[in-house]
Amino acid sequence: MKPLKGLLFTSVMLVVSTVGKAQSSETLEGRVYSDNNDVSGTHVLNTTTNRATITDANGFFDIVVRLNDTLVFSAVQYKRKEIVVSESVLESKLLLVPLEEALNELEEVVVTPYSLSGHMASDLKNLEIDPVVTASTLGLPNANAKRWTQSERLLREASAMSVTGTTSGLGAGGAVSLNPIINGITGRTKMLKKRVKRDRAYSRTERVRAFYVDSLYSTELKIPQDKIDDFLYFCEVDADFQQVVDGHDRLKIWAFMKRKSVVYRKNYEAYEEGED
Repeated sequence: MKPLKGLLFTSVMLVVSTVGKAQSSETLEGRVYSDNNDVSGTHVLNTTTNRATITDANGFFDIVVRLNDTLVFSAVQYKRKEIVVSESVLESKLLLVPLEEALNELEEVVVTPYSLSGHMASDLKNLEIDPVVTASTLGLPNANAKRWTQSERLLREASAMSVTGTTSGLGAGGAVSLNPIINGITGRTKMLKKRVKRDRAYSRTERVRAFYVDSLYSTELKIPQDKIDDFLYFCEVDADFQQVVDGHDRLKIWAFMKRKSVVYRKNYEAYEEGED
């Protein structure tokens, strides 16, 4: 009788644990990507809870989810994609979502403005091209000032201390903004710092991607072309990646990736065997 009670107790606890996990919410971080790299403003909708967000300029997003929720990714230039939030999705550090371009075939239209002949060499000689007008060429102030990313601007706004008030002959009055204190307590400042760090890491990875053509990854590192982005993220999470890339020595960067490719291929092959 005791073994039966023990088995019943274990079964009940397992069901309670599963139900509790299914009902608990957590913030899922992810990134959408595509071959044409234009993934900003992609809509991410949790159809189970009707919560939504959009991706930033680099395709990153975060959204509150629960186990078995359904996420829908949509944009004008991409095919609609659905993902069910599974255990493996919740356990992943970063959900990578590839988007497939939606091709709209249009009828051919031939346009020849400015009396162009269609012969590039002769047309270039005949065209009068005005110089590019920029803030620098116009000599405007702050033309060469640092351009802050969206995440960096949000972090500055969340953590900057400001004073507002008025002064007069009868006295002075003012108030200190409580936003930095409130953002520190709620965790918003910490979240924004994490996002800035993530964006910088992504920017670093994109620079490395541009250093070498895709054929080198495939022929020399034996990385399948559709897995190059995944491999670069695998390199990015290595603690030594930042130091190697910031050294700007492409030979050392290539040597680092060659070592990492051996480990990545073993993990990838093991995963493929497990799927079979």
